[in-house]
Amino acid sequence: MKVLMVCLGNICRSPMAEGIMRHKLEKHKIKGLVDSAGTANYHVGENPDDRAIAMAQKYGINISQLIGRQFNVNDFDNFDRIYVMDASNYQNIIRLARNETDKAKVKLILDEIYPDQGMSVPDPYYGGDEGFENVYSLLEQACECIAQRLK
Repeated sequence: MKVLMVCLGNICRSPMAEGIMRHKLEKHKIKGLVDSAGTANYHVGENPDDRAIAMAQKYGINISQLIGRQFNVNDFDNFDRIYVMDASNYQNIIRLARNETDKAKVKLILDEIYPDQGMSVPDPYYGGDEGFENVYSLLEQACECIAQRLK
């Protein structure tokens, strides 16, 4: 299974989701590949936000070496599932879809724990540490659900 995590800038939510999902695959001994990307090009080539790195590290996950990149159409070919963090990310990715097969790969990540509710992972970038803690908790739950389905 190849999974792509997508947010806006690829420095907060999606790198945390990538790190958590990799950790879950390893923990459950599931073969797979996980990557992350942003819909915008604001942070291409940059490491994750220091607060995201610190939050992941708090739970024993190292995301400090991840490098931001922008989503591109080839990602539809390279990944089985594309999880987005919010409705805006969803629309940005769907606009790039070439066909229904591409569209079927895209899902809001919180639909894993709150099916069909259209809930978004809040962007913690402009908030404090509690925002990163909340995001980590939501992503941890969602990634655990994904891992359980892949077992």
